[in-house]
Amino acid sequence: MIIRPARSTDAGRTGAIMSEFIDTTDWMPRIHTRAEDIGFCASMIDRGWVSVAEVDGAVVGFLAKDAQEVNALYVANAAQGRGVGKALLDAAKQGAELLELWTFKANEGARRFYLREGFTEMHETDGTRNDEKLPDVFLQWERGAA
Repeated sequence: MIIRPARSTDAGRTGAIMSEFIDTTDWMPRIHTRAEDIGFCASMIDRGWVSVAEVDGAVVGFLAKDAQEVNALYVANAAQGRGVGKALLDAAKQGAELLELWTFKANEGARRFYLREGFTEMHETDGTRNDEKLPDVFLQWERGAA
C-alpha cells in the first residue's frame, strides 16, 4: 500500500468512494449528487488537503485534512478491514500534535475505529448544525495523551 498526496485526476475515484459510502449506508441521506461528491473531493484536492491510499495502482481510500481538522476519511467497501484507514490516519498523525474530527453518532464502526486509534469523544450534538441534520460526535486525538 502506498500513501501519497492526491492528484487532480484522483477526484473521480475519491468522489466515487464517498458516494459508495452514502449509497450503501441506510441511515445516511443523499443530499448531494454524485457529481457534487466528485466536485467536493476535487476542491479538497485543489487545496492540498487529500492523501490517498493506493493498492496495486488503484485508489482504495482517502483522508482530507486541513491543519488539525480531519475533514474526511473514506475507504472503499472492498478494501475495508485491511488497514487502509489506519494507514491513512497514521500518515495524518505524523508531525501532528492534535487532530480533531466529527463523525455521525450512527456511524458506530467509525466511532470504534477512532477510539481504537487513540481519539477521545469530546461532545455530541443533535445535528442541527450539519447539512445532513444527523446527531454527531466531536473527537480529538492528542500526541502523548493516554
